[in-house]
Amino acid sequence: MTDTQTRPPVVEELPPSSPGAPALGLRGGARFLWTQLTSMRTALVLLFALAVAAIPGSLVPQEKISPVRVTDFIAEHPVLGPLYDKVGLFHVYTSPWFSAIYLLLFVSLVGCIIPRVGVYARAVRGRPPRTPRNLVRLPAYASVEVDDGSEVLQQAARQLKQQHYRVVTDDTSVSAERGYLREAGNLVFHVSLLVLLLGVAIGALFGFRGTSVVIEGQGFSNNLTQYDDISAGASFSDTDLVPFTVVVKKFDAKFETGDVQRGAARLFEADVEVTDSPGSKPYEKKLEVNKPLNIDGTTVHLIGHGYAPKVTVRDGSGNVAFSGPVVFLPQDGNFTSAGVIKAPDGRPDRLAFEGIFTPTAVSGQGPRSAFPDALIPMLYLNAWSGPPQAETGIPESIYALNTRGMTQLKNTDGSVLAMRLEPGDVYKLPGGQGTIEFDGWARWIKLQIGDTPGAAISLSAIAFAVLGLCLSLFIRPRRVWVRLTPRESGTNLVEVAGLDRADARAGLDEDVAELASQLSGTLADERPSAATKRTEQGKRART
Repeated sequence: MTDTQTRPPVVEELPPSSPGAPALGLRGGARFLWTQLTSMRTALVLLFALAVAAIPGSLVPQEKISPVRVTDFIAEHPVLGPLYDKVGLFHVYTSPWFSAIYLLLFVSLVGCIIPRVGVYARAVRGRPPRTPRNLVRLPAYASVEVDDGSEVLQQAARQLKQQHYRVVTDDTSVSAERGYLREAGNLVFHVSLLVLLLGVAIGALFGFRGTSVVIEGQGFSNNLTQYDDISAGASFSDTDLVPFTVVVKKFDAKFETGDVQRGAARLFEADVEVTDSPGSKPYEKKLEVNKPLNIDGTTVHLIGHGYAPKVTVRDGSGNVAFSGPVVFLPQDGNFTSAGVIKAPDGRPDRLAFEGIFTPTAVSGQGPRSAFPDALIPMLYLNAWSGPPQAETGIPESIYALNTRGMTQLKNTDGSVLAMRLEPGDVYKLPGGQGTIEFDGWARWIKLQIGDTPGAAISLSAIAFAVLGLCLSLFIRPRRVWVRLTPRESGTNLVEVAGLDRADARAGLDEDVAELASQLSGTLADERPSAATKRTEQGKRART
């Protein structure tokens, strides 16, 4: 038996704690997380995530904008509706997960920008880099020989300064650099993006936007009860509303009457009376499309118009159950408009009417308008009646009729009652249930009232972002070196080399060759071959 067979195996003992991944600790872990968060890659990922997170806000109805649609969606989707509500899809832009992405992006951009500002500040204060030892290895290289080299470096410095280079000269060479504004453009772009996010956040928190339909001759007061719909930011309060009043005195609408573009809009103009605050003196203004009023920071836009037929409804007792204009909504480009007239106070039965108003009626073709202006106004109505109903306080649409508990009125032959009224006509309802008179018509306009506090900040940020992007795209950061080397033959070798600090830049070879040609004392169109092409030595060195 050999020694190797009798010798016991040697077991190597490992140290008590083998070196593995170093323990970061609380400070190291926090530093690692901060480094990852403030990297440009993370900022881009967060920006993409924010864009993706905003998609449900345009696909799913939002509670602040359309609460009725949200309620209908939940009723129609008993499974998805409650799930969407739990995860915040009905209020995307104020949900915790959207706010978290927004804030992380904000912090990431701040963390990216601050170190780069320090680096850029040091670069601006610094000097161009020293001349490399082997200029021939640079991407662009040219060399010429001159007899007298006493003025070469001074001439090179002058030429480069004229081209907006920062120049440093020593005994044997010239170092020059330009394009510092490119990094400034990058910083301006990122800072503008940060300010843009801030402006959007301010507008989302404190801004509001709402609409209201105002009939000619009536007015609008800026309080919540006057809005047909309103959407506001999380930090908005009704006390922030400016207490102004706008009275619509007159609204003019003109349309093309010629054969070409017949019916096209030519003028929408409202004469309004504005009162900035209670007790202040009213003043006259004109309100037009794309020419809003600005009342103490709140803008009032004209965004729509239509017709409101004027009717007088008398009940079966002969009393006036309703009188005044009723807003009808346009259904086509010629303003064929549909609406509902309600007289809930009629006795012994309440009355209601569904109708169509045609500004220019077409004879024998049913309720259809042939022109948007009121040339031959006509009102077509059906009638409903029912017993009085107790008021429940539940709001209902003024543009739709709930016929529950009501009966449609019919003629003596059993056909559905259909009325066709011209201005001034009075129609007696069957069974002595009352009358309806078509008194005429008025126009209504739709106002959009809103205030976006961060709009000016956002627009300024976009303008500066475009400026910064242009600087970063079109400014060419470049370094150029010129070296003068005396030779034993009594001549001097002038080497010119350049380096573009941005990819996909053209013209570097030509600029280097032109500078070498100028230093050699020749004209630009008579450059020697040594200055217009790289030397064989340079080619071999670079390959």
